[in-house]
Amino acid sequence: MNSSSSTVPSPDFSGLWIPLVSPFLDGAVDHAALARLTAQLARTGIGGFVVCGSTGEAAALSKEEQLACLRTVAAHAGGLPLIMGLSGYHLPDTRACVQRLAAPDVPPLAGLLVPAPHYVRPAQDGLRAWFTALADASAVPLVVYDIPYRTGATLARETLLALAAHPNIRAVKDCGGDPGKTLALIRDGRLQVLAGEDAQLFANVAQGGAGAITASAHVHTRRFVAMLDALTAGDLARARHAWHPLVPLIEALFAEANPGPLKALLAAQGWCANELRLPMTAAAESHARHLRGLSDALAAAG
Repeated sequence: MNSSSSTVPSPDFSGLWIPLVSPFLDGAVDHAALARLTAQLARTGIGGFVVCGSTGEAAALSKEEQLACLRTVAAHAGGLPLIMGLSGYHLPDTRACVQRLAAPDVPPLAGLLVPAPHYVRPAQDGLRAWFTALADASAVPLVVYDIPYRTGATLARETLLALAAHPNIRAVKDCGGDPGKTLALIRDGRLQVLAGEDAQLFANVAQGGAGAITASAHVHTRRFVAMLDALTAGDLARARHAWHPLVPLIEALFAEANPGPLKALLAAQGWCANELRLPMTAAAESHARHLRGLSDALAAAG
């Protein structure tokens, strides 16, 4: 195994990444709201943005809408790096999407966030071949999205370690639910491990993870950034002081299906309409009130 002190791959996927919501208004993407939200978050010290991930309801967007969202974010991200979400289970079509994202009319990307092919539940050999084929076709590095509860496919520790040998696979968004696998990837050091489960952010980074892709950091973003900065500096007391008050809000944001609660809170703060596309639905009003109370209390605490 390589040690965790291995050379960090370039580009650098460390830090806090925001997987942006896709605001809607009367059924259409609200690009004005997306632009405002992007510009505001870009000033908070984050590392970059993920466009059209699961929080962005990418499965409910057409390919044209996804590209339009990417262009809006790129125009207002203040030069921060962008990762584009990409999924599928038909290899030629998915490879064509990878190649389309390298076209001159598409904003430059730092990477692609790619999960296992959903629904088909391939064997580990098939998963290795899938990610290898897409990494071979991509002009930018892949961030492997390990999220078995969405895809139905579990990426084994040995599979991820094998994929780490590919020069165009550089990071993993870790939603695998296996602490041993997480630590093995961190210790191996070839992939930058990004926490994908918001409640696991502190533990992941404290063990040497590179950062996080964190939906809940749409709100109270500077507190998340301060917590990560403190962890990176080895100041556990300061990191805990920032982190502990965030935990009840994080838990509430995922008590109903994401991004319903998050959009309800963003709508209450005036950033977008409380609108989702089916099959996603808005959070219950009682839960939205609970979220507003938690967020207000956190803001008052400073």
